[in-house]
Amino acid sequence: MKKLAITTKKIIRITALSLLLSGGLYAQSDTSTGLSLQQCVDIAFKNNLELKQTEIQAATTQVSYKQSKDNLLPSFNGFVEHGLNQGRSIDPFSNSYLNQNINYANWGLNGGIVLFSGLANQNNIRQQRFAYQAGEMDVQQQKDNLTLQIIVAYLQVLSAEDQLVQIGKQVELSRKQVERLTILNEEGTITPSQLYDLKGQLANDEVSLVNTRNQLEAAKLQLSQLMNQPYDSSLKLQRITAEEFLSKYEGDPKSIYQTALDQLALVKAATLRKESAEFGVKTRKSALWPTLSLNGGLFTNYSSAASTQNLVSSSDVATNDYVMINGSKSPVFTTENIYEQQKIAYGNQFRNNYSTNVNLTLRVPILNAMQNRNLVTRAKLDLKNATYVEQTVKTRLQQAVEQAWVNMTATYNRYNALLKQVDAFQESFRVTETRFNEGVLNSVDYLVARTNLDRANISLIIARYEYVFRTRILDYYQGKPLW
Repeated sequence: MKKLAITTKKIIRITALSLLLSGGLYAQSDTSTGLSLQQCVDIAFKNNLELKQTEIQAATTQVSYKQSKDNLLPSFNGFVEHGLNQGRSIDPFSNSYLNQNINYANWGLNGGIVLFSGLANQNNIRQQRFAYQAGEMDVQQQKDNLTLQIIVAYLQVLSAEDQLVQIGKQVELSRKQVERLTILNEEGTITPSQLYDLKGQLANDEVSLVNTRNQLEAAKLQLSQLMNQPYDSSLKLQRITAEEFLSKYEGDPKSIYQTALDQLALVKAATLRKESAEFGVKTRKSALWPTLSLNGGLFTNYSSAASTQNLVSSSDVATNDYVMINGSKSPVFTTENIYEQQKIAYGNQFRNNYSTNVNLTLRVPILNAMQNRNLVTRAKLDLKNATYVEQTVKTRLQQAVEQAWVNMTATYNRYNALLKQVDAFQESFRVTETRFNEGVLNSVDYLVARTNLDRANISLIIARYEYVFRTRILDYYQGKPLW
Protein backbone atom coordinates (compact mmCIF):
# COMPACT_ATOMS: atom_id res chain seq x y z
CA MET A 1 0.00 0.00 0.00
CA LYS A 2 1.31 3.42 -0.90
CA LYS A 3 1.99 5.57 2.15
CA LEU A 4 1.02 9.22 2.41
CA ALA A 5 3.59 11.55 0.96
CA ILE A 6 4.77 13.15 4.20
CA THR A 7 8.30 13.56 5.37
CA THR A 8 9.81 12.10 8.52
CA LYS A 9 10.01 15.56 9.98
CA LYS A 10 6.30 16.15 9.43
CA ILE A 11 5.43 12.77 10.91
CA ILE A 12 7.35 13.66 14.07
CA ARG A 13 5.69 17.06 14.25
CA ILE A 14 2.20 15.65 13.67
CA THR A 15 2.77 12.98 16.31
CA ALA A 16 4.01 15.54 18.81
CA LEU A 17 1.01 17.74 18.02
CA SER A 18 -1.36 14.83 18.60
CA LEU A 19 0.18 13.96 21.96
CA LEU A 20 0.12 17.58 23.01
CA LEU A 21 -3.33 18.67 21.85
CA SER A 22 -5.51 15.72 20.91
CA GLY A 23 -4.45 13.52 23.81
CA GLY A 24 -5.08 10.24 22.07
CA LEU A 25 -5.94 10.98 18.44
CA TYR A 26 -3.43 8.33 17.43
CA ALA A 27 -3.62 6.24 20.58
CA GLN A 28 -2.85 2.55 20.33
CA SER A 29 -5.70 0.09 20.78
CA ASP A 30 -6.25 -1.36 24.21
CA THR A 31 -7.68 -4.86 23.94
CA SER A 32 -7.75 -5.37 27.70
CA THR A 33 -10.77 -3.14 28.35
CA GLY A 34 -13.86 -2.11 26.45
CA LEU A 35 -15.83 -3.72 23.65
CA SER A 36 -14.10 -4.39 20.37
CA LEU A 37 -15.81 -3.69 17.08
CA GLN A 38 -16.22 -7.41 16.45
CA GLN A 39 -17.86 -7.85 19.86
CA CYS A 40 -20.30 -5.03 19.07
CA VAL A 41 -21.16 -6.69 15.76
CA ASP A 42 -21.66 -10.09 17.44
CA ILE A 43 -23.96 -8.56 20.06
CA ALA A 44 -25.98 -6.84 17.33
CA PHE A 45 -26.29 -10.12 15.39
CA LYS A 46 -27.57 -11.81 18.52
CA ASN A 47 -30.08 -9.15 19.56
CA ASN A 48 -31.23 -7.38 16.40
CA LEU A 49 -34.90 -8.17 15.82
CA GLU A 50 -34.94 -7.22 12.13
CA LEU A 51 -32.15 -9.72 11.51
CA LYS A 52 -34.11 -12.40 13.36
CA GLN A 53 -37.15 -11.68 11.20
CA THR A 54 -35.05 -12.04 8.05
CA GLU A 55 -33.72 -15.36 9.35
CA ILE A 56 -37.28 -16.55 9.94
CA GLN A 57 -38.22 -15.59 6.39
CA ALA A 58 -35.22 -17.56 5.10
CA ALA A 59 -36.26 -20.53 7.23
CA THR A 60 -39.74 -20.32 5.67
CA THR A 61 -38.28 -20.58 2.18
CA GLN A 62 -36.25 -23.56 3.36
CA VAL A 63 -39.46 -25.29 4.45
CA SER A 64 -40.99 -24.59 1.03
CA TYR A 65 -37.90 -26.06 -0.63
CA LYS A 66 -38.14 -29.19 1.52
CA GLN A 67 -41.83 -29.54 0.72
CA SER A 68 -41.14 -29.32 -3.01
CA LYS A 69 -38.84 -32.34 -2.69
CA ASP A 70 -41.29 -34.19 -0.46
CA ASN A 71 -43.93 -33.80 -3.18
CA LEU A 72 -42.15 -36.60 -5.07
CA LEU A 73 -43.07 -39.07 -2.32
CA PRO A 74 -46.24 -41.18 -2.54
CA SER A 75 -49.32 -40.12 -0.60
CA PHE A 76 -50.70 -42.56 1.99
CA ASN A 77 -53.79 -42.00 4.14
CA GLY A 78 -56.07 -43.95 6.44
CA PHE A 79 -59.59 -43.27 7.58
CA VAL A 80 -62.07 -44.57 10.16
CA GLU A 81 -65.78 -43.72 10.08
CA HIS A 82 -68.42 -44.67 12.66
CA GLY A 83 -72.05 -43.64 12.32
CA LEU A 84 -75.73 -44.33 12.97
CA ASN A 85 -78.44 -44.62 10.29
CA GLN A 86 -82.08 -44.22 11.35
CA GLY A 87 -85.17 -45.14 9.33
CA ARG A 88 -85.02 -46.58 5.84
CA SER A 89 -81.45 -47.01 4.71
CA ILE A 90 -79.17 -49.42 2.89
CA ASP A 91 -77.50 -52.06 4.99
CA PRO A 92 -73.77 -51.78 4.19
CA PHE A 93 -73.45 -55.53 4.79
CA SER A 94 -76.17 -56.84 2.48
CA ASN A 95 -76.79 -53.76 0.28
CA SER A 96 -80.53 -54.23 0.86
CA TYR A 97 -82.99 -51.70 2.23
CA LEU A 98 -83.84 -51.93 5.90
CA ASN A 99 -86.16 -49.85 8.02
CA GLN A 100 -84.31 -49.93 11.32
CA ASN A 101 -81.52 -48.24 13.20
CA ILE A 102 -78.12 -49.41 11.99
CA ASN A 103 -74.73 -48.76 13.53
CA TYR A 104 -72.04 -48.87 10.88
CA ALA A 105 -68.29 -48.40 10.49
CA ASN A 106 -65.93 -48.01 7.54
CA TRP A 107 -62.19 -48.54 7.65
CA GLY A 108 -59.73 -47.90 4.85
CA LEU A 109 -56.20 -47.22 3.65
CA ASN A 110 -55.43 -45.58 0.34
CA GLY A 111 -52.40 -44.21 -1.39
CA GLY A 112 -51.11 -42.99 -4.70
CA ILE A 113 -48.13 -41.66 -6.56
CA VAL A 114 -47.86 -39.29 -9.50
CA LEU A 115 -46.02 -41.00 -12.34
CA PHE A 116 -45.96 -38.03 -14.69
CA SER A 117 -47.14 -34.42 -14.41
CA GLY A 118 -45.19 -32.58 -17.08
CA LEU A 119 -42.12 -32.34 -14.75
CA ALA A 120 -44.05 -29.94 -12.53
CA ASN A 121 -42.53 -31.29 -9.32
CA GLN A 122 -38.97 -31.27 -10.69
CA ASN A 123 -39.30 -27.69 -11.90
CA ASN A 124 -40.86 -26.63 -8.62
CA ILE A 125 -37.92 -28.12 -6.72
CA ARG A 126 -35.51 -25.95 -8.70
CA GLN A 127 -37.74 -22.91 -8.26
CA GLN A 128 -37.89 -23.33 -4.48
CA ARG A 129 -34.17 -24.09 -4.22
CA PHE A 130 -33.26 -20.77 -5.84
CA ALA A 131 -35.81 -18.98 -3.64
CA TYR A 132 -34.25 -20.58 -0.55
CA GLN A 133 -30.75 -19.56 -1.61
CA ALA A 134 -32.00 -16.01 -2.22
CA GLY A 135 -33.42 -16.02 1.31
CA GLU A 136 -29.99 -16.95 2.67
CA MET A 137 -28.49 -14.05 0.73
CA ASP A 138 -31.08 -11.74 2.31
CA VAL A 139 -29.83 -12.82 5.74
CA GLN A 140 -26.24 -12.08 4.72
CA GLN A 141 -27.27 -8.73 3.28
CA GLN A 142 -29.03 -7.83 6.51
CA LYS A 143 -25.89 -8.77 8.45
CA ASP A 144 -23.75 -6.64 6.13
CA ASN A 145 -26.04 -3.64 6.51
CA LEU A 146 -26.10 -4.03 10.28
CA THR A 147 -22.30 -4.34 10.36
CA LEU A 148 -21.95 -1.09 8.41
CA GLN A 149 -24.30 0.65 10.81
CA ILE A 150 -22.30 -0.66 13.77
CA ILE A 151 -19.05 0.56 12.18
CA VAL A 152 -20.50 4.05 11.69
CA ALA A 153 -21.77 4.23 15.27
CA TYR A 154 -18.52 2.77 16.63
CA LEU A 155 -16.40 5.32 14.77
CA GLN A 156 -18.72 8.13 15.84
CA VAL A 157 -18.09 7.20 19.46
CA LEU A 158 -14.32 7.11 18.92
CA SER A 159 -14.43 10.38 17.02
CA ALA A 160 -16.45 12.05 19.78
CA GLU A 161 -14.04 10.70 22.40
CA ASP A 162 -11.06 12.11 20.50
CA GLN A 163 -12.82 15.45 20.05
CA LEU A 164 -13.65 15.47 23.78
CA VAL A 165 -9.99 14.91 24.67
CA GLN A 166 -8.95 17.59 22.19
CA ILE A 167 -11.38 20.16 23.58
CA GLY A 168 -10.43 19.17 27.13
CA LYS A 169 -6.85 20.10 26.30
CA GLN A 170 -8.09 23.40 24.92
CA VAL A 171 -10.02 24.09 28.13
CA GLU A 172 -6.97 23.27 30.23
CA LEU A 173 -4.77 25.54 28.11
CA SER A 174 -7.29 28.39 28.31
CA ARG A 175 -7.62 27.97 32.08
CA LYS A 176 -3.86 28.18 32.58
CA GLN A 177 -3.70 31.31 30.43
CA VAL A 178 -6.55 32.89 32.45
CA GLU A 179 -4.74 32.07 35.68
CA ARG A 180 -1.52 33.62 34.34
CA LEU A 181 -3.25 36.73 33.01
CA THR A 182 -5.18 37.16 36.28
CA ILE A 183 -1.89 37.48 38.14
CA LEU A 184 -0.50 39.87 35.52
CA ASN A 185 -3.68 41.94 35.63
CA GLU A 186 -3.44 42.24 39.40
CA GLU A 187 0.12 43.42 38.98
CA GLY A 188 -1.05 45.96 36.37
CA THR A 189 1.28 44.71 33.67
CA ILE A 190 -1.52 44.02 31.14
CA THR A 191 -4.74 45.68 30.12
CA PRO A 192 -7.93 44.15 31.62
CA SER A 193 -9.30 43.53 28.11
CA GLN A 194 -6.69 40.86 27.52
CA LEU A 195 -7.82 38.98 30.64
CA TYR A 196 -11.49 39.20 29.66
CA ASP A 197 -10.70 38.03 26.13
CA LEU A 198 -9.12 34.90 27.55
CA LYS A 199 -11.98 34.39 30.01
CA GLY A 200 -14.38 34.55 27.06
CA GLN A 201 -12.27 31.98 25.24
CA LEU A 202 -12.32 29.73 28.32
CA ALA A 203 -16.12 29.97 28.50
CA ASN A 204 -16.37 29.21 24.81
CA ASP A 205 -14.14 26.14 25.23
CA GLU A 206 -16.23 24.93 28.18
CA VAL A 207 -19.41 25.22 26.09
CA SER A 208 -17.72 23.23 23.32
CA LEU A 209 -16.73 20.65 25.91
CA VAL A 210 -20.35 20.26 27.05
CA ASN A 211 -21.62 20.02 23.47
CA THR A 212 -19.01 17.42 22.57
CA ARG A 213 -19.82 15.40 25.68
CA ASN A 214 -23.46 15.42 24.59
CA GLN A 215 -22.42 14.25 21.13
CA LEU A 216 -20.46 11.41 22.71
CA GLU A 217 -23.46 10.29 24.75
CA ALA A 218 -25.68 10.49 21.66
CA ALA A 219 -23.18 8.31 19.75
CA LYS A 220 -23.14 5.76 22.60
CA LEU A 221 -26.94 5.74 22.61
CA GLN A 222 -27.01 5.09 18.86
CA LEU A 223 -24.55 2.22 19.21
CA SER A 224 -26.50 0.73 22.12
CA GLN A 225 -29.74 0.87 20.16
CA LEU A 226 -28.15 -0.89 17.19
CA MET A 227 -26.99 -3.63 19.56
CA ASN A 228 -30.49 -3.64 21.10
CA GLN A 229 -29.06 -3.12 24.56
CA PRO A 230 -30.00 -0.66 27.32
CA TYR A 231 -28.13 2.63 27.15
CA ASP A 232 -25.06 2.72 29.39
CA SER A 233 -23.15 5.98 29.73
CA SER A 234 -20.13 4.02 31.00
CA LEU A 235 -19.84 2.09 27.73
CA LYS A 236 -16.19 1.72 26.75
CA LEU A 237 -14.81 0.79 23.35
CA GLN A 238 -11.42 -0.45 22.33
CA ARG A 239 -9.32 2.04 20.43
CA ILE A 240 -8.04 1.56 16.89
CA THR A 241 -4.57 2.28 15.56
CA ALA A 242 -3.89 5.19 13.24
CA GLU A 243 -1.31 3.41 11.12
CA GLU A 244 -4.02 1.36 9.42
CA PHE A 245 -5.42 4.46 7.75
CA LEU A 246 -2.30 6.33 6.64
CA SER A 247 -2.40 4.70 3.20
CA LYS A 248 -4.15 5.44 -0.02
CA TYR A 249 -6.92 3.08 -1.04
CA GLU A 250 -5.95 1.05 -4.07
CA GLY A 251 -8.21 0.08 -6.94
CA ASP A 252 -10.66 1.87 -9.19
CA PRO A 253 -14.46 2.07 -9.40
CA LYS A 254 -14.69 -0.27 -12.40
CA SER A 255 -12.74 -3.12 -10.83
CA ILE A 256 -14.54 -2.67 -7.49
CA TYR A 257 -17.91 -2.84 -9.28
CA GLN A 258 -16.95 -6.02 -11.15
CA THR A 259 -15.87 -7.62 -7.88
CA ALA A 260 -19.07 -6.49 -6.18
CA LEU A 261 -21.16 -8.24 -8.84
CA ASP A 262 -19.61 -11.55 -7.79
CA GLN A 263 -19.37 -10.94 -4.05
CA LEU A 264 -22.27 -8.81 -2.86
CA ALA A 265 -25.17 -10.71 -1.30
CA LEU A 266 -27.67 -8.15 -2.60
CA VAL A 267 -26.74 -8.92 -6.23
CA LYS A 268 -26.70 -12.66 -5.61
CA ALA A 269 -30.18 -12.52 -4.10
CA ALA A 270 -31.58 -10.63 -7.11
CA THR A 271 -29.97 -13.09 -9.56
CA LEU A 272 -31.25 -16.11 -7.63
CA ARG A 273 -34.78 -14.71 -7.59
CA LYS A 274 -34.67 -14.22 -11.33
CA GLU A 275 -33.56 -17.85 -11.79
CA SER A 276 -36.33 -18.94 -9.41
CA ALA A 277 -38.85 -17.01 -11.54
CA GLU A 278 -37.57 -18.76 -14.68
CA PHE A 279 -38.39 -22.14 -13.19
CA GLY A 280 -41.67 -20.70 -11.92
CA VAL A 281 -42.71 -20.25 -15.55
CA LYS A 282 -41.74 -23.86 -16.32
CA THR A 283 -43.68 -25.07 -13.30
CA ARG A 284 -46.85 -23.29 -14.43
CA LYS A 285 -46.46 -24.59 -17.98
CA SER A 286 -46.26 -28.12 -16.60
CA ALA A 287 -49.88 -27.81 -15.49
CA LEU A 288 -50.89 -27.81 -19.18
CA TRP A 289 -49.68 -31.41 -19.54
CA PRO A 290 -51.73 -34.53 -18.64
CA THR A 291 -51.12 -36.09 -15.24
CA LEU A 292 -50.75 -39.87 -14.83
CA SER A 293 -51.06 -41.31 -11.34
CA LEU A 294 -51.17 -44.78 -9.77
CA ASN A 295 -53.61 -45.29 -6.87
CA GLY A 296 -54.65 -48.15 -4.62
CA GLY A 297 -56.72 -48.84 -1.53
CA LEU A 298 -57.70 -51.38 1.11
CA PHE A 299 -61.15 -51.20 2.73
CA THR A 300 -63.42 -53.03 5.23
CA ASN A 301 -66.69 -52.25 7.01
CA TYR A 302 -69.11 -53.19 9.80
CA SER A 303 -72.91 -53.18 10.14
CA SER A 304 -74.94 -53.86 13.26
CA ALA A 305 -77.62 -55.39 11.01
CA ALA A 306 -75.27 -58.08 9.73
CA SER A 307 -76.21 -61.53 11.05
CA THR A 308 -75.82 -65.24 10.31
CA GLN A 309 -78.07 -68.28 10.84
CA ASN A 310 -76.80 -71.25 12.88
CA LEU A 311 -78.45 -74.72 12.57
CA VAL A 312 -79.99 -75.76 15.88
CA SER A 313 -81.84 -79.03 14.95
CA SER A 314 -83.60 -80.83 12.11
CA SER A 315 -86.59 -83.28 11.84
CA ASP A 316 -88.63 -85.06 9.21
CA VAL A 317 -92.17 -83.75 8.77
CA ALA A 318 -94.98 -84.87 6.47
CA THR A 319 -95.95 -82.69 3.60
CA ASN A 320 -99.24 -82.44 1.74
CA ASP A 321 -97.73 -84.39 -1.09
CA TYR A 322 -98.08 -88.14 -1.38
CA VAL A 323 -97.14 -91.00 -3.65
CA MET A 324 -99.13 -94.09 -4.68
CA ILE A 325 -97.58 -97.30 -3.41
CA ASN A 326 -99.47 -100.58 -4.15
CA GLY A 327 -102.61 -98.62 -4.77
CA SER A 328 -102.46 -96.67 -1.55
CA LYS A 329 -101.38 -93.13 -0.80
CA SER A 330 -98.18 -92.64 1.17
CA PRO A 331 -97.26 -89.18 2.48
CA VAL A 332 -94.00 -87.50 1.43
CA PHE A 333 -91.68 -86.45 4.24
CA THR A 334 -89.16 -83.59 4.12
CA THR A 335 -86.38 -82.52 6.44
CA GLU A 336 -87.11 -79.32 8.30
CA ASN A 337 -84.10 -77.38 9.75
CA ILE A 338 -84.39 -75.00 12.67
CA TYR A 339 -81.95 -72.01 12.62
CA GLU A 340 -80.96 -69.48 15.24
CA GLN A 341 -80.35 -65.84 14.12
CA GLN A 342 -76.96 -64.55 15.45
CA LYS A 343 -75.29 -61.18 14.83
CA ILE A 344 -71.81 -61.20 13.33
CA ALA A 345 -69.17 -59.84 15.74
CA TYR A 346 -67.33 -56.57 14.99
CA GLY A 347 -63.96 -58.25 14.74
CA ASN A 348 -65.23 -60.96 12.39
CA GLN A 349 -66.73 -58.39 10.02
CA PHE A 350 -63.52 -56.36 10.14
CA ARG A 351 -61.53 -59.42 9.03
CA ASN A 352 -63.99 -60.85 6.53
CA ASN A 353 -65.11 -57.70 4.65
CA TYR A 354 -61.77 -56.73 3.10
CA SER A 355 -61.73 -55.29 -0.41
CA THR A 356 -58.92 -53.79 -2.48
CA ASN A 357 -58.59 -51.69 -5.58
CA VAL A 358 -55.77 -50.55 -7.87
CA ASN A 359 -56.15 -48.02 -10.68
CA LEU A 360 -54.26 -45.83 -13.11
CA THR A 361 -55.68 -42.33 -13.52
CA LEU A 362 -54.96 -40.04 -16.45
CA ARG A 363 -56.13 -36.48 -15.96
CA VAL A 364 -56.13 -34.34 -19.08
CA PRO A 365 -56.62 -30.57 -18.60
CA ILE A 366 -59.01 -29.32 -21.25
CA LEU A 367 -60.72 -26.21 -19.95
CA ASN A 368 -60.49 -24.99 -16.37
CA ALA A 369 -61.71 -21.43 -16.73
CA MET A 370 -58.31 -20.65 -18.33
CA GLN A 371 -56.74 -20.79 -14.88
CA ASN A 372 -53.58 -22.63 -15.97
CA ARG A 373 -52.85 -20.31 -18.89
CA ASN A 374 -53.47 -17.25 -16.75
CA LEU A 375 -51.07 -18.62 -14.16
CA VAL A 376 -48.46 -19.06 -16.90
CA THR A 377 -48.97 -15.43 -17.94
CA ARG A 378 -48.58 -14.26 -14.35
CA ALA A 379 -45.40 -16.32 -13.95
CA LYS A 380 -43.96 -14.68 -17.08
CA LEU A 381 -44.74 -11.25 -15.62
CA ASP A 382 -43.04 -12.25 -12.37
CA LEU A 383 -39.99 -13.28 -14.39
CA LYS A 384 -39.93 -9.97 -16.24
CA ASN A 385 -40.22 -8.08 -12.95
CA ALA A 386 -37.42 -10.15 -11.39
CA THR A 387 -35.24 -9.36 -14.43
CA TYR A 388 -35.87 -5.63 -14.02
CA VAL A 389 -35.14 -5.88 -10.30
CA GLU A 390 -31.81 -7.56 -11.03
CA GLN A 391 -30.90 -4.89 -13.57
CA THR A 392 -31.95 -2.13 -11.17
CA VAL A 393 -29.84 -3.62 -8.37
CA LYS A 394 -26.78 -3.76 -10.63
CA THR A 395 -27.31 -0.21 -11.90
CA ARG A 396 -27.74 1.21 -8.41
CA LEU A 397 -24.74 -0.77 -7.23
CA GLN A 398 -22.58 0.74 -9.96
CA GLN A 399 -23.78 4.22 -9.03
CA ALA A 400 -23.19 3.54 -5.33
CA VAL A 401 -19.65 2.26 -5.98
CA GLU A 402 -18.83 5.32 -8.06
CA GLN A 403 -20.26 7.64 -5.41
CA ALA A 404 -18.39 5.80 -2.64
CA TRP A 405 -15.15 6.09 -4.60
CA VAL A 406 -15.63 9.83 -5.13
CA ASN A 407 -16.46 10.32 -1.43
CA MET A 408 -13.43 8.28 -0.36
CA THR A 409 -11.10 10.18 -2.70
CA ALA A 410 -12.44 13.55 -1.52
CA THR A 411 -12.05 12.53 2.12
CA TYR A 412 -8.53 11.25 1.47
CA ASN A 413 -7.50 14.52 -0.17
CA ARG A 414 -9.14 16.52 2.61
CA TYR A 415 -7.36 14.40 5.22
CA ASN A 416 -3.97 15.08 3.58
CA ALA A 417 -4.71 18.79 3.34
CA LEU A 418 -5.70 18.89 7.00
CA LEU A 419 -2.47 17.19 8.00
CA LYS A 420 -0.57 20.01 6.35
CA GLN A 421 -2.92 22.61 7.79
CA VAL A 422 -2.53 21.31 11.34
CA ASP A 423 1.24 21.28 10.91
CA ALA A 424 1.22 24.90 9.71
CA PHE A 425 -1.20 26.16 12.37
CA GLN A 426 0.76 24.36 15.09
CA GLU A 427 3.92 26.19 14.12
CA SER A 428 2.00 29.46 13.84
CA PHE A 429 0.46 28.98 17.27
CA ARG A 430 3.81 28.08 18.82
CA VAL A 431 5.32 31.36 17.63
CA THR A 432 2.20 33.35 18.54
CA GLU A 433 1.99 31.84 22.01
CA THR A 434 5.65 32.63 22.68
CA ARG A 435 5.22 36.25 21.65
CA PHE A 436 1.95 36.54 23.61
CA ASN A 437 3.58 35.18 26.76
CA GLU A 438 6.41 37.70 26.29
CA GLY A 439 3.83 40.50 26.11
CA VAL A 440 4.67 41.67 22.59
CA LEU A 441 1.40 40.40 21.06
CA ASN A 442 -2.19 41.27 21.94
CA SER A 443 -4.88 38.77 22.93
CA VAL A 444 -6.78 39.11 19.66
CA ASP A 445 -3.92 37.74 17.58
CA TYR A 446 -3.35 35.00 20.14
CA LEU A 447 -7.03 33.92 20.07
CA VAL A 448 -7.09 33.92 16.28
CA ALA A 449 -4.09 31.58 16.20
CA ARG A 450 -5.70 29.37 18.90
CA THR A 451 -9.01 29.21 17.06
CA ASN A 452 -7.35 28.29 13.78
CA LEU A 453 -5.40 25.48 15.39
CA ASP A 454 -8.40 24.19 17.37
CA ARG A 455 -10.63 24.08 14.32
CA ALA A 456 -7.97 22.35 12.27
CA ASN A 457 -7.47 19.68 14.91
CA ILE A 458 -11.19 18.97 15.22
CA SER A 459 -11.52 18.81 11.42
CA LEU A 460 -8.58 16.40 11.30
CA ILE A 461 -10.22 14.09 13.81
CA ILE A 462 -13.50 14.09 11.89
CA ALA A 463 -11.77 13.55 8.53
CA ARG A 464 -9.73 10.68 9.91
CA TYR A 465 -12.75 8.65 11.01
CA GLU A 466 -14.70 9.61 7.92
CA TYR A 467 -11.87 8.24 5.77
CA VAL A 468 -11.92 5.01 7.78
CA PHE A 469 -15.61 4.60 7.11
CA ARG A 470 -15.29 5.42 3.40
CA THR A 471 -12.68 2.71 2.96
CA ARG A 472 -14.87 0.20 4.81
CA ILE A 473 -17.70 0.95 2.39
CA LEU A 474 -15.48 0.04 -0.55
CA ASP A 475 -14.32 -3.11 1.26
CA TYR A 476 -17.94 -4.07 1.74
CA TYR A 477 -18.67 -3.78 -1.96
CA GLN A 478 -15.79 -6.15 -2.67
CA GLY A 479 -16.86 -8.74 -0.13
CA LYS A 480 -13.82 -8.15 2.07
CA PRO A 481 -13.94 -8.51 5.86
CA LEU A 482 -15.22 -5.20 7.19
CA TRP A 483 -12.79 -5.33 10.08
